[in-house]
Amino acid sequence: MNGFSWTHHNPVQITAGTGSFLRLHEIIPDGGVLLVTTSRFTRIGMAERVKDQVGASRVVVYDQVTPNPELDQLDEATAALKKHDICTIVALGGGSVIDTAKALAVCLPTDLDFPLADTLRKKNLRPWKSGLPVIAIPTTAGTGSEVTPFATIWDRKELRKHSLAGDFVYPAHAVLDPELTMTLPPQQTLFTALDAISHALESLWNKNRSPVSEAYAVKALHLACEALPVILDSPDDLRQRARMQESSLLAGLAISQTRTAVAHAISYPLTLHYDVPHGLACGFLLPALIKYVLSDESCAEKDLPTRDAMKKTGTVLDGLNLEGCLLDYLTVDELRSLTDKIDYHGRADNFVCDDVPLFVRGLLEEYFETLSVPAS
Repeated sequence: MNGFSWTHHNPVQITAGTGSFLRLHEIIPDGGVLLVTTSRFTRIGMAERVKDQVGASRVVVYDQVTPNPELDQLDEATAALKKHDICTIVALGGGSVIDTAKALAVCLPTDLDFPLADTLRKKNLRPWKSGLPVIAIPTTAGTGSEVTPFATIWDRKELRKHSLAGDFVYPAHAVLDPELTMTLPPQQTLFTALDAISHALESLWNKNRSPVSEAYAVKALHLACEALPVILDSPDDLRQRARMQESSLLAGLAISQTRTAVAHAISYPLTLHYDVPHGLACGFLLPALIKYVLSDESCAEKDLPTRDAMKKTGTVLDGLNLEGCLLDYLTVDELRSLTDKIDYHGRADNFVCDDVPLFVRGLLEEYFETLSVPAS
């Protein structure tokens, strides 16, 4: 881990607390507003609540976001929305909504007809030159996307996962109102929390770790370990919903500096091929990874507060039946088949051990043995 030189930068302004959503009229600047959300939020009146605050005549609504934003759909949306005079984008929803808003923010100012296909699929990579300001309002507690310079784009046509990254991908403002997470169903509450926990852990067992990212991550783990079990048992506990939201934010601040690591690299084929929810795909191996990081001589975690946070997290995760959750989406043989589809560049190579592919294969084989199902 890098303990000798490091930098830190995060330009996102943060407004947090119960009722923060009602301050949008103070936050959104003048000019046309694109509201990016889901059809569900339109149906339950959330789009109207935004319009009431900032003026209906100023707001264009794009509510066709689906889980795991898809490249071609985003290019189609860009083409349809270019005719509008948009100055600010408001993202109201979970990680997929915020990632969609980030993608539109950098695509709308371009002169390309199919900006994502041209830059990502055809590999005509070029840095994004500008981006519209995004005001991110998360309604889940997990992705931390409201404070990161990344947006995940999924290409179902070519079965690939892409990442937009750079300073123009940072939102301008994050608005955290825990009341917006109160109706989140138990399974979605769990899976998004697993994403936040994964972010915090992966920023700790990371070659890019810094004192700042470490502080964010350790606090995020303590908050999640206290809040998540309570929320799963008592979904109406507003205080713990707020603490889980804070955990997600802090974990997002951590990975905005370090990026993620091996658990995310393992997760992507599961989501691409079998639609395993992102948080679950990241989270199912976390208990095994924690045990490794705490015990293996090559990367054993020696900082006592960090060790304590990891141990506490492992105890919480062990009680969540993650194996059962995972096997609702794919079989053990299907999981085995994805071992060779893991990309070890860009995420896995941030992990603290030396031979990451060899380590991952060994870890997965041990995991398969715990499931007590032989290969066919």
